[in-house]
Amino acid sequence: MKVAIFGLGYVGFTAMCCIAKEGHEVIGFDISEKKVNQINRGVSPITEPGVDELLKEGLKAGSISAHTEIKHHLEDCDIAIVCVGTPSAPDGAHNMTYIAEVTRQIAAAIGKNRTSPLTVVYRSTIRPGTVEGLIAPILASELGSAFERSVELVYNPEFLRESSAVQDYFDPPKIVIGTVDGKPSARMDLLNKNLKAPTFYVHLGESEITKFVDNTWHALKVAYANEVGRICMQLGLSAKKVHEIFVSDTKLNISPYYMRPGGAFGGSCLPKDVRAMQFIAADCGAHTHLVDSLLRSNEAHKYRLFEHSTRGLKPGAAILLVGLAFKAHTDDLRESPNIDLARGLLREGYKLSVFDPAIDANKLVGANLGYAYTQIPTLAQLLVSKEVAEGTAYDRVIIANDTYRKLDIGKYDDIINLNALS
Repeated sequence: MKVAIFGLGYVGFTAMCCIAKEGHEVIGFDISEKKVNQINRGVSPITEPGVDELLKEGLKAGSISAHTEIKHHLEDCDIAIVCVGTPSAPDGAHNMTYIAEVTRQIAAAIGKNRTSPLTVVYRSTIRPGTVEGLIAPILASELGSAFERSVELVYNPEFLRESSAVQDYFDPPKIVIGTVDGKPSARMDLLNKNLKAPTFYVHLGESEITKFVDNTWHALKVAYANEVGRICMQLGLSAKKVHEIFVSDTKLNISPYYMRPGGAFGGSCLPKDVRAMQFIAADCGAHTHLVDSLLRSNEAHKYRLFEHSTRGLKPGAAILLVGLAFKAHTDDLRESPNIDLARGLLREGYKLSVFDPAIDANKLVGANLGYAYTQIPTLAQLLVSKEVAEGTAYDRVIIANDTYRKLDIGKYDDIINLNALS
């Protein structure tokens, strides 16, 4: 294929060299004449292991060239990849100036007489909704009625790390391709045919947010590790040894289990130990702002789940809450977020029933008993059997934990699953 790349910085230039290595013809565009001249002379504009050799190979094979102006170069291109910068604006949002300008230039260069659509791929980091809300309207305005037959829009985030970008290109952790309808793109499949990685075809919005989710998570990990490190330093402990112990646990600490969007955290351990960690950090002067935010974030999530659970439903409606304990198949109600949800539903005037076969109000003891009845004094009257749950017409069923597997859920019309948000 013939591939055009707009923006020859770290991402664009690396992509140019790697795509040429795959046997495609690549033409690059950048506003910097100095950079373009460097590339055409075989001098890499960036310092990155492996790119110098790939650039020289591409130039020798005649598969790489760089330009400052588009002119006629897009006429026989199959794919155009946009890698221009999206720097921070003063308010923290991304500055879309370069995206808008290069999109306008591409639209003007495509023309209205293409026999097959140009696959226009964006790799610049952009907020969800940008392709449909900014890019598509610019293209449609320029191309008019020819827009849909002239352009195939794709968002394809990159996952290249500086100093290992070439290796990451050929051995990516994943491939995410967003299209208008969420279906595969034949040209993207051809471009990536030699790359072995989990591949996700999704709608544009899910692909656009992927990079934000990844990078925020990486920042969160670093910040959390450093907060733990500060606590260890203040207490005279070995942060290195604590880290070694932590990362050895791939069953819980490094796993997808706790990373699934769903219910708030609760139970007898997490809230209690987060509070204790906050106290320890404050007491030793470690200043752990991230740890300090966890309980506030959890409370905000509880409220959001309550809003989600009751949307479009007026007080007085009959609701079945499936699962009251913080974890299915246990009767531990201590600091269960589902208790908070049940209290909110009762407070707002909903007719609430609770199905959780692991809970017997007459068998609760100790702190579990005390917590349950101080939070929901009418608990015994709210609990219903499987027969009652399946034989009653409810306006809505709210799934709060995996207890729903004990019910014939298919008989209910209005179900909201908080256990795993979709």
